[in-house]
Amino acid sequence: MTYPLDGITVLDLTHVLAGPYCANQLADLGARIIKVERPGLGDDTRHFPPFVDGESAYFATLNRGKQSIALDLRAAPDRAIFDRLLAHADVLIENNRPGVMERLGYGWEALHARHPRLIYGAVSGFGHSGPDSLKPAYDMVVQARGGVMSITGERERDPVRVGASIGDIVAGMFLTQGVLAALLARGQTGVGQKVDVAMLDSQLAILEHAVALTAVTGRAPGPNGARHPTITPFETYRAEDGLFVLAAGNDALFARACMALGLGPLDQDPRFASNAARCENVKTLKRLIEAVTLERPRAHWIAALEAAGVPTGAIQNVAEVMADPQIRARNMVVTIEKGPGGRPLPCSGNPIKMSDLPDPSVLPAAPKLDGDRQAVLDWLEEAEAAVAAPVPRRSRG
Repeated sequence: MTYPLDGITVLDLTHVLAGPYCANQLADLGARIIKVERPGLGDDTRHFPPFVDGESAYFATLNRGKQSIALDLRAAPDRAIFDRLLAHADVLIENNRPGVMERLGYGWEALHARHPRLIYGAVSGFGHSGPDSLKPAYDMVVQARGGVMSITGERERDPVRVGASIGDIVAGMFLTQGVLAALLARGQTGVGQKVDVAMLDSQLAILEHAVALTAVTGRAPGPNGARHPTITPFETYRAEDGLFVLAAGNDALFARACMALGLGPLDQDPRFASNAARCENVKTLKRLIEAVTLERPRAHWIAALEAAGVPTGAIQNVAEVMADPQIRARNMVVTIEKGPGGRPLPCSGNPIKMSDLPDPSVLPAAPKLDGDRQAVLDWLEEAEAAVAAPVPRRSRG
């Protein structure tokens, strides 16, 4: 089995979440990640809880398997090292505000002139163009401005932030896609590209249904709680012991759901015979369904619906998800061998399952700040020596 990015070297100048998330994905695909950090401080997430023996578990999960070297890119000796690294890197990723890298002399234009094969990946709040490109941003800001918060939460209540940091994570995923596409293009052209991903853009890009509704109706949708705005039944329902979800995305599934729930030929009732009719009568339908489901526990209804082939499931907390047999069977809970404090640390695995991609259950540790300086310098010397070595002449036979 082989890693598709084996032999690819990434200089990771990113911090906090969006950029490190991208670098983590590239590492899972086999790239060497050299994390370039600020001397004495390092990545901000080194100081984010939860802590184990003074070390951040949050940092450990986002930076497992990377190498760390601390460089002050304003100091001549460290710039000299960085310049040497650039000569042997395939990809550079950074998440500074636009202009920071240019002031250091390491912006896209300067680097592309010196290293035309280098791929330059940048993720920022608002991108490298537009009137707000220089504004700062965090996940909360782009979830709010990008429209995600406006459709999240309950009706007649204040908008709420999505629990996961999707402002960062989605941007990191788009940056990964862009870097992979640029690597593929470089294989055809021999030339690197700049990949510019904005967190704000990325939020709009995932609002596929909300954008369509707004474009067609001229009205922006609001929050619907757990209910889908245009598919019914597609939400939470109450059982005897709590909530479960039911998602019947078409008429055939609705008919099966009616049979599994003991609702008889309810799918033939004109009020519910089509999805459009069900959406018009959503409150009535929910009352009819819950009049039945409140009589039995969730497990009973989930088993009945699954037996009928209807999408359904329990609402699990994170501990329950991590213990879920399906998650375990897919190797989605793995262990960082030496987490904070030198102890094993469970974390999420790689969701990309490829037929020839290794999927280890035990992962290497996150680096100590500047903990791989010598190893990085040794690798650099080997790379420079390989370039300097004369190519043997082929004999004429």
